[in-house]
Amino acid sequence: MPVSEIGLWAGFILTLLVFSAVLGDNILYRLAVYVFVGMSAGYAAIVTWNSVLVPWIRATLLSGEPLRVALGVIPLALGGLLLFKASVRLNRLAGLTMALLIGVGAAVALIGAASGTLVPLALGATRPGLDLPSFLISVAGVVCSLVYFQYLAVRTPSGDSRRSLPIATLAFFGQGFIVITLGALYAAAILSSLAIFSDRVAYVIEFLKLGGG
Repeated sequence: MPVSEIGLWAGFILTLLVFSAVLGDNILYRLAVYVFVGMSAGYAAIVTWNSVLVPWIRATLLSGEPLRVALGVIPLALGGLLLFKASVRLNRLAGLTMALLIGVGAAVALIGAASGTLVPLALGATRPGLDLPSFLISVAGVVCSLVYFQYLAVRTPSGDSRRSLPIATLAFFGQGFIVITLGALYAAAILSSLAIFSDRVAYVIEFLKLGGG
């Protein structure tokens, strides 16, 4: 049997296994999910090894230059500390690497939000021919959404914490912006799923036609 035909049969069987989810959660659907997750993990591991680790090791540890070797040993040592995460007594050593990862991730997210959202909005205010209503709506959405996630509250005489009226009003509109955004993303995900579903149905029909022919 040719390799191309084996691929067609494998794709057809996996498609049917995924479609079995219509009947509810079953072992066939879980088998297809396990195959997909396993193949994705294997592919990611191969790409990471060939495209990231091997070039990095050659450029640092195997370069023969002391400075580059030192730069290669530091990440290797930090990665090795993560192995202590499985130990109850030594898991604090892994916390050093985790703290570094979280700090770098937070910094990258902050810089991305500033350079990708806040700065373009600020620069857009000086752009000639600006669509003012769209700009104001964008600014209002960003501000109100940020306020929604800030729990700025005042303590009442009874001891309860309650937001002031201006903060509560901005948070209410921020919640509306968030709901609209999530709804749009959900609708886009549904449309993408329908496109994939129609493509799979067309694939099954074409496969059956070829098999019948």
